[in-house]
Amino acid sequence: MNGLFSNAAARSAQRSAHASLADLTATVGVSGLAAAQQNPGFMSVIDQHAAGVRDSLNADTRPLTAILLAAYAEGVRDAALQHGWQAPEGEIDWSGDDWVLRRLLAVCSLARTLPASS
Repeated sequence: MNGLFSNAAARSAQRSAHASLADLTATVGVSGLAAAQQNPGFMSVIDQHAAGVRDSLNADTRPLTAILLAAYAEGVRDAALQHGWQAPEGEIDWSGDDWVLRRLLAVCSLARTLPASS
């Protein structure tokens, strides 16, 4: 074993994180980022959420990784579900004021900035 993870476990965690972020991007990111590109005010809100995510993950002192972002997104979803939030079914209406969706969209935005190997 090499530290906390063997190389195989680390690669598996990376693959899982990338898959999780890809799923999130497919369900939230594609339509949300398209909506944000059409609306500078909405893009500003997502940028503010992205800054909050970066602050929460101490990204000023350690690099963002797919594993950190995927774990963060899972934590946001789990906490929201425990407090009664329900994921929308079908097409997302981005004109609503859904903090959880905006936070998850910020994760998608940050995931786009990751190097391919992170």
